[in-house]
Amino acid sequence: MKHWAIFSTTGLIVLIGIGARFAIGEVYSEAEATNLIQALTQTGLYLGSAIAGAAATTLALMLTLLGLLRNSDANFDADAYKSISEVAWLSTISLVGAVILLLLLVLPAGEFEKMPEGWYLYMYEVMFWLTVAVCTLLVATVMRLFLTIRHVIAQITPGDAI
Repeated sequence: MKHWAIFSTTGLIVLIGIGARFAIGEVYSEAEATNLIQALTQTGLYLGSAIAGAAATTLALMLTLLGLLRNSDANFDADAYKSISEVAWLSTISLVGAVILLLLLVLPAGEFEKMPEGWYLYMYEVMFWLTVAVCTLLVATVMRLFLTIRHVIAQITPGDAI
């Protein structure tokens, strides 16, 4: 169940990204690519900042959860700790991806002189797909976190209610 839930939700995000890219269509000129970069930058900075903040917060909360599990009266299996490790790993990758995205987004698009042919086209594609990748990582992190919380709750809840 856990892999199906993660793959289906992240797959949905990737499909939305592909759909958005097809909706934008082919980028034929450097000027058009520069305009698209500027439009992506305006919203991408907020999105990247939010994802970086969410990932850093999730990492801190996973550290707290580890302390709570360790000091709990309940005996947690290896799967609980493995789940926390997976959430931390996804959060770390999300944080690094968001920082790289933010670094790309602060480049002054259109202000460079003597750039190679096609530079802005490639830059736009990288920024767009990195944005999709970081959003996908955030969704995967949230889904993995949800499944981890359910696992922990199932182990401390008396009976078979969960």
